[in-house]
Amino acid sequence: MSLFSQFKEDIAVVFDRDPAARSTLEVITLYPGFHAIVIHRLAHWLWRKGLKWLARFTSHIARWLTGIEIHPGASIGRRVFIDHGMGVVVGETAEIGDDCTLYHGVTLGGTSWDKGKRHPTLKPGVVVGAGAKILGPIVIGANARIGSNAVVVKAVPDNATAVGIPARILDSETEKQRQQQMANLGQRAEKLGFSAYAVSADMNDPVVKAIHGLIDHSAHIDERLEQVIAQLRKLGAELPAGQDKPDDFDANYLNKIVD
Repeated sequence: MSLFSQFKEDIAVVFDRDPAARSTLEVITLYPGFHAIVIHRLAHWLWRKGLKWLARFTSHIARWLTGIEIHPGASIGRRVFIDHGMGVVVGETAEIGDDCTLYHGVTLGGTSWDKGKRHPTLKPGVVVGAGAKILGPIVIGANARIGSNAVVVKAVPDNATAVGIPARILDSETEKQRQQQMANLGQRAEKLGFSAYAVSADMNDPVVKAIHGLIDHSAHIDERLEQVIAQLRKLGAELPAGQDKPDDFDANYLNKIVD
């Protein structure tokens, strides 16, 4: 792939993942994540050519300009997007696959002073939330999601979501049961919009736990009401007019409150 084509691809990915981007000129001149990626490609080329000091100096200039510190030895794939970027730190032996997204405050750090592989590997499509720390020579599976401020010290499988300190995988049996229970209630429950990305029962937050308790209780009550209505129909009872019509629940309004 030519340098010019890669440059165009780095610009295009900004438009794909940031709705605030308005023009190519704005991306080229005002996006520190874009600047950090472009300068890193030069620094990484110098590093591979054996010009270690010059590579480190180039990355140091990038850090001073953008607030993003990427070691020139780190490997970064195509269409990687760093949103905002202030405080992002990527270690020497880190590997970031294609189509990954990092938000501000992310650290891909090491836990050892050994000279070998000591930083994380992100498979393609990984999204790392703001403030998250991924530490050690662990592998984050393809299309995995790391929640904001999570501290990840163990490998995360493909398509999983990890949140918390230390990070836990959200596809636990309890979470699966909750999702199944919500799905059984039909479209109204699905509209609630409570997913692993927004609010997790595994987060050590009493408000979050209370919200999930209310969701579970509400889902259980709705399910029992459906059973009562079904039994009444079997007995030939006449239900109030309009009972079969969908309610006026505004899921968008609830989502705005949660966000």
